[in-house]
Amino acid sequence: MGLLVDEEGRAIHQVRAGGANLRVHGEDGVETVLREVFEKLASPEPVAATCLGLAGVDRTADRAAIQKILRRLGIAGEVRIENDALVALVAGAPERTGIVLVSGTGSIAYGLDSSGTTARAGGWGHILGDEGSGYWLGHAALRQAIRALDGRGPETSFGDRVAHKLGLELPEGLVSWFYDQERSRYRIAELASLVEEAALDGDQQAEELLEEAALHLVRAARAVASQLSFDGLFRVVLSGGAFRACPSLVRRVEEHADFLFGVVDLLEVEPACGAVSLALDLLEEGAHHGD
Repeated sequence: MGLLVDEEGRAIHQVRAGGANLRVHGEDGVETVLREVFEKLASPEPVAATCLGLAGVDRTADRAAIQKILRRLGIAGEVRIENDALVALVAGAPERTGIVLVSGTGSIAYGLDSSGTTARAGGWGHILGDEGSGYWLGHAALRQAIRALDGRGPETSFGDRVAHKLGLELPEGLVSWFYDQERSRYRIAELASLVEEAALDGDQQAEELLEEAALHLVRAARAVASQLSFDGLFRVVLSGGAFRACPSLVRRVEEHADFLFGVVDLLEVEPACGAVSLALDLLEEGAHHGD
């Protein structure tokens, strides 16, 4: 999502575009998405400050690659490039410290303490990790559906739910759908909502999956907290589509985390609002330097 605001932070225009993960989509893919966003925002005046929150941007080399893209796009002014998890944390934590648990298509825990120290756990992609994410839930549901159909696993309603949602015959139709190279991991992540529906209907396998997802996320937050120093309790922000698709995941995380954290809040604004705050910081810093 792209937000254009004035110097007071008042929204002028907002747009939506596709994903822009440097590791997944590469420089060309990210450049295509950013070009679309900036063209749609169509600022009537030169943009004074820009903050980008992008997945897969963690190293100096990653930021340098994005800087090159911005130069090719003709983006001038002050620029800040951050991981999308930090942007979500800033959006949900006015004090600018705490931990954000992102569970969307992928998952990551990211934290920042008052000394400016940062830490992360997870966020390694759907093959190496992303436990507790929408993709992880959707993929697990498909695997359990196949095992149940084979007689290798316990009974579950996943098979019927997937067949109905996708309009496929299982297992043959599902195998073709899953291994179609044009199918993206986003499509599998969209199946996470079926896990929530099944749990509400009493499916024990769905219940266990959601509990396991919550535990994965809390473990990631625990790993981040162990690397940071907080004065007492601290805020944990929950961000990402999996928490919307599976509302009980919020409660489950709270239940497993209540002995460790302070306030656990579901992010109620767009993560891009955090990028706006960081861009406004750039303007303020520039004004001070001018003095």
